[in-house]
Amino acid sequence: MAHRHVPAKKVQVGIIGAGPAGLLLAHLLHLAGISSVVIEAKSRKYVEERIRAGVLEQGTVDVLRETGIGARMDREGLLHHGTILKFAGEARRIDFQDLTGQAVMVYGQHEVVKDLIAARLESGGEIVFDVSDTRIDGIEGREPTVSYLKDGARHTLACDFVAGCDGFHGVSRAAIPADVLRVYERVYPFGWLGILAKSPPASEELIYANHERGFALLSMRSPEISRLYLQCPPDEEIANWPDERIWEELQVRLAGGEGWRLEEGPVIQKGVTAMRSFVAEPMRHGRLFLAGDAAHIVPPTGAKGMNLAVGDVRVLARGLEAFYRDGGEDGLAAYSDTCLRRIWKVQRFSWWMTQMLHTFDDASPFDRRRQLAELDYLTTSRAAATTLAENYVGLPMDWGPQ
Repeated sequence: MAHRHVPAKKVQVGIIGAGPAGLLLAHLLHLAGISSVVIEAKSRKYVEERIRAGVLEQGTVDVLRETGIGARMDREGLLHHGTILKFAGEARRIDFQDLTGQAVMVYGQHEVVKDLIAARLESGGEIVFDVSDTRIDGIEGREPTVSYLKDGARHTLACDFVAGCDGFHGVSRAAIPADVLRVYERVYPFGWLGILAKSPPASEELIYANHERGFALLSMRSPEISRLYLQCPPDEEIANWPDERIWEELQVRLAGGEGWRLEEGPVIQKGVTAMRSFVAEPMRHGRLFLAGDAAHIVPPTGAKGMNLAVGDVRVLARGLEAFYRDGGEDGLAAYSDTCLRRIWKVQRFSWWMTQMLHTFDDASPFDRRRQLAELDYLTTSRAAATTLAENYVGLPMDWGPQ
């Protein structure tokens, strides 16, 4: 089918994807006086309502505040100074504030996206939603292009640089030649059944539960809305889990002793998410830069997905700012190595949390006792607890390449 072609639009940075990575990058570039256009395959309504993680590291909170995006987060977010680990019938707390002097903020990713979209549009920035057939060309030259279909016409962005922030299933990573790209992946033999429920959270802080029937997590979105998860097979049919069964299993796995019970309420959303660890290297090829889920996926146990994306685009924005300020390319040349040094440390932490808290079908009685011993040590040794705390509140975003 033939489409009419709209004359190309010149822009310094073409950004593919209106998730947290793409939107924050556009905001940081705007503050630096660098022009960009963001394109997105989904609708504005879809991206603003897409429920994802909601734990923000201290560094992410700082970035949002410093760039003028944090006002609603500070009003509505829930500041957490610790977390609770449940295992072997006990509940033990890790005190982030005591161990690191820092905290985390519980504030939904979709709320961050809403704030970033509002700021983008208020500043006159451009976001093009509902595009299709996105194509990236010329990334090995000095004038790459991004083209897409919108309203029956093909539009083209003539860019200096392209930022691929379009997630794991986007088109950006595939634009890097196969003989250049290296992929590291681990697929886990379980998933998470997650629900949103209209019920007050039974704890003021997140509860991670290691139970012989499987992992469970109590989180929250507000004082009235709970976010809860159960370990399940990765291909589990959601139809097998009526609300009554979900609550029954949550009560068992999160049991907190006499007098403690989850307050049940209407389930307003539920779904099953498979889990994987994934890293693509390098994160730059020519004038294309990958950021966020386009380059890496972590299991959600460590609450790191969006935080890694924020770290990526902060490094990329600084490199682009230096390029446009004085022509220096050192920051851009180091982008991939700088990001990957932090990414692999976060991958290690997310894997460690996952293997420590979940049950594995092939685990032996020895494996089970070792797992419980690890949790016992973690919650009785200040040194071990500090390791968890400093990773959970967030490793520095400014670590450069080794």
